Amino acid sequence: MQAFRTHTCADLNASHVGQTVRLSGWVHRVRDHGGILFIDLRDHYGVTQILADPDSPAFAELEKVRSEWCIRIDGEVKARAPELVNKKLSTGEVEIFIRDMEVLGASEELPLQIFDEPDFPEETRLKYRFLDLRRETLHNNMILRSNVVKSVRNRMYDLGFNEFQTPIITASSPEGARDFLVPSRLHPGKFYALPQAPQQFKQMIMVAGFDKYFQIAPCFRDEDPRADRSPTDFYQLDLEMSFVEQQDIFDTIEPVLKGVFEEFGGGRPVSKEWPQISYKDSALWYGTDKPDLRNPIKMQVVSDHFRNSGFAIFAKLLENDGTEVRAIPAPTGGSRKFCDRMNKFAQQEGLPGMGYIFWRDQGEGMEAAGPLAKNIGPERTEEIRKQLDLKVGDAAFFLAGKPHAFEGVAGRARTVIGEELKITNKDAFEFTWIVDFPMYERDSETGRVDFSHNPFSMPQGGMNALDAEDPETILGYQYDLSCNGYELISGAIRNHKPEIMYKAFEIAGYPNEEVNKRFGGMVNAFTYGAPPHGGCAAGIDRIVMLLANEDNIRQVIMFPMNQRAEDLMLGGPSEVSNEQLRELNLRILPQED
Repeated sequence: MQAFRTHTCADLNASHVGQTVRLSGWVHRVRDHGGILFIDLRDHYGVTQILADPDSPAFAELEKVRSEWCIRIDGEVKARAPELVNKKLSTGEVEIFIRDMEVLGASEELPLQIFDEPDFPEETRLKYRFLDLRRETLHNNMILRSNVVKSVRNRMYDLGFNEFQTPIITASSPEGARDFLVPSRLHPGKFYALPQAPQQFKQMIMVAGFDKYFQIAPCFRDEDPRADRSPTDFYQLDLEMSFVEQQDIFDTIEPVLKGVFEEFGGGRPVSKEWPQISYKDSALWYGTDKPDLRNPIKMQVVSDHFRNSGFAIFAKLLENDGTEVRAIPAPTGGSRKFCDRMNKFAQQEGLPGMGYIFWRDQGEGMEAAGPLAKNIGPERTEEIRKQLDLKVGDAAFFLAGKPHAFEGVAGRARTVIGEELKITNKDAFEFTWIVDFPMYERDSETGRVDFSHNPFSMPQGGMNALDAEDPETILGYQYDLSCNGYELISGAIRNHKPEIMYKAFEIAGYPNEEVNKRFGGMVNAFTYGAPPHGGCAAGIDRIVMLLANEDNIRQVIMFPMNQRAEDLMLGGPSEVSNEQLRELNLRILPQED
């Protein structure tokens, strides 16, 4: 007989009745039924019920075991009575009568319970992550993650991509977040960095003549944590292709992601069409550049209905350049109670409030109600209703000012309205490409122009646009893919021509010398016959989070940090010895009060 097991805890069925078997696993649950001990034994694969009565040689030892002890048992497979078959288990037709048992690893009193997965503080769960991972939900999430990565790899190989690994220790390079720096022992006073992304390396792979690259790449960014973002590191499907335009990238990655979501999405429908929406329209319609299209609400500009109207607040605002009024339609939201609740939501978000109109049936026809309706009159409210295609029982909410000041709140209000009115389809995956991102943005305080997104992107219009257009009107070949309100992919067609790159950086205030200093390796590579190329990166953690139907990314990462970027299990970040600091020529300065 094998040392620890002849079968796993998911293998046995009625065909094994009468056989002597050996199983190893963890005690999931212990039940004492009038002198007969029942134990659910669990391993990575499943659960098997074992039992012993006082006639069993192992009964006395079995009485000592507790939850999460690791044991080995020998016993005979017996059929359960038909009325006792557990159809929820793959092994539910049988049970094992124990003849012998060995404790492989006893457990101290548990800091958190595994069976039934009761709630525990996240700090406890992260400190004892090795126990938390025994829970079925989290355990299954990790298996899902493994299978998703395997599927992605296979699909990329099937498309003719080659997987290459890029360096983990590299030079510091601004990618939009803070670097994790690594001091060099061999070069005192100098630092390596952990890569925020393989951006420059994958572009040079294209210059080197490899046509299609991909990698399941670890990326490191010193960022503030969010529910959908790790504060330290994450993994992405990183890919790059030569001799492509923007649509070629879309046509390549769409079948990969669609296949993964169909394979692991539990039957939830995946959108057939993946619309391409400009950044400008996405901000207008949805208040965000990562819209959730499961919610059909689309915001509209209704400024003309309020110009010179009786609602003085909006009318006066519209006299200023760059201001407008936007409406959020709310189908079935036509009650004063709901409207007041949404007005309170806006106040909690830091705005004075949110105007509203709702339409009701007074028996003699439709009537518009609410403070705005009284101020602007029936003709204007009717025109608003027609523009928004609303009917009796519907409502609309209004925000005014400079769009950048209220777009975020408008987007969040749209989300709340869709959820509260139950018009957001929670049981689907809706994808959309966001395109035509602006290359530059101007700081409202300093007036300085800087890149708004990836500085390595090719500007639409090339050198002609950089020479002739207002920087704030120049668009880049940059794109994101949004799914259910989360950004899953970010990418671009790259700027592979040194003269265009120098000009693009010059507009953002970076002289050629600074570009050479920061990105000299890549600029140098582009002087030796660089091909047109582009690519993208898809966040593995977020993909699995959506597939697992989780709201927190830490639920799909094996060993995540907490909200303060601390590893509670192993104690990182930790202090280092003076000897280590001396070896690196470093000294810790006392913190200033």
